[in-house]
Amino acid sequence: MALFDPLCPTGRTQPETQAAPYDPLPMTTRLTRSIMLADGAIQVDSEGSGPELLIIHSLLTGPEAFDTVVGQLSDHLTVHRLYLPGFGESSPLRDANPSIADLADVVAATMAELGTGPEVTVLGNGLGSFIASTLAIRHGDSLGRLIVSNTGPGFPEERRGAFTTMSDLAEQGGMTAVADVAIARIFPPAYVERHPEALDERRLVLTGIDPHAFSAACRALAALDLTDELPTITSRTLVIAGEIDQTTPPEMGRAVAAAVPDARFELIPDCGHCPQLEQPTALLKVIRDFLDATTG
Repeated sequence: MALFDPLCPTGRTQPETQAAPYDPLPMTTRLTRSIMLADGAIQVDSEGSGPELLIIHSLLTGPEAFDTVVGQLSDHLTVHRLYLPGFGESSPLRDANPSIADLADVVAATMAELGTGPEVTVLGNGLGSFIASTLAIRHGDSLGRLIVSNTGPGFPEERRGAFTTMSDLAEQGGMTAVADVAIARIFPPAYVERHPEALDERRLVLTGIDPHAFSAACRALAALDLTDELPTITSRTLVIAGEIDQTTPPEMGRAVAAAVPDARFELIPDCGHCPQLEQPTALLKVIRDFLDATTG
């Protein structure tokens, strides 16, 4: 077996000797790596220095949506941005119908190769939040703190149809066919009026996603229900909701906060499904306040 070399930007492997934890190094620029797993490669972008934070992106926005937030956090944290299978340079999974649990296992395997310690904080938005919660349920000893933004225990029946629609569009017509429907789920109309350029930016990101991976993620979200498992989470947990999020409304986030023992809940005013783009300053504040309150 070969081990991924965390100091090699090309993602090459080195002969197996003695396994050692990955030691986060001070980084002034972004380091892009390809983590080789049994099912393919996973892209991870890392920057900063200090305690580790792993970010899992949403279905409708990639890791680049966190640029502003990471630019602020990386002055005192080592921030890893993971690209889910089929996003960026990450390989799609061989399984055409992975579950959210399967995706959480991919994240856990990536973290093991990175050597992130048990005190790493995991932050997920949208799809990433459901994966992060599942990670905490299935691999609770691999993280110390959990931050889930724009989340829920699962989607009620009346909200699952949207995922079926997006899945079908992506399978039949590729990501161009689904882009406009997906973009409408990301931003409130008022945000689009203030930032019309956001539409083209999001469309460019969406059309770069593997359509089969996107479709599979839609099906996995529609099938998910973590209601019975959320109370087993032992990580210190922060749940964040956007006041005007129509995709995962605040009541879905409140249900998670009520189910996870001792979880904190924060509502970001005038914010939809993507606080890292819509309200980055407010998002940074609730993240920093949570990290400060739970340190030590």
